[in-house]
Amino acid sequence: MTIPGIDLQDLALKYRGYLWALASASLGTGFRNQLDPADVVQTTLLRAAESLATSPVSDEESLLAWLRQVLKSVLVDEYRRLHRDRRDIRREQQLLESGVDASAAGLQACLAADQTSPSLAAVRNERLLLLADALVQLPTEQREVVVQRYLEGRSVASIADSLGRTVPAVAGLLRRGLEQLRSLLPEFGGQF
Repeated sequence: MTIPGIDLQDLALKYRGYLWALASASLGTGFRNQLDPADVVQTTLLRAAESLATSPVSDEESLLAWLRQVLKSVLVDEYRRLHRDRRDIRREQQLLESGVDASAAGLQACLAADQTSPSLAAVRNERLLLLADALVQLPTEQREVVVQRYLEGRSVASIADSLGRTVPAVAGLLRRGLEQLRSLLPEFGGQF
């Protein structure tokens, strides 16, 4: 069963930011120089549209889980394509799949604790999508730092080291990124 009336345009408009945040965090700094998160999202949306009619989707919660699975598949396929000659497929697949799961958990952790009723889950999912869309709107450097800190769980010192910047510079980018998120998401009540 599928969600009535959802098509490629709906998928792209509503879930692009969410998928971008997951893809970006899943790629980490090691893979981001080889794969562009936007390209991964585009491929994910196309694959999802091709199989939407036969997907096991019945509500938004199952749609988000299914989209994460499609994203995992795309990431593994893209990584395999790039590293055909020198690879351990099991290790790659595990690394990329766990990255998507960790990214999704990181996004959800930015919101309130688990909410179990269907209506509260729907509200949480809507807020999750708003957060992901707001992340995409941040300037590149701020977005990169916020993603690495809150979705990848890296320390400010580690981020500074990987970006070749000072800790105060990264802390400033992080502060400005969070301020921008607060201004983009006033309905979150300054949760960031």
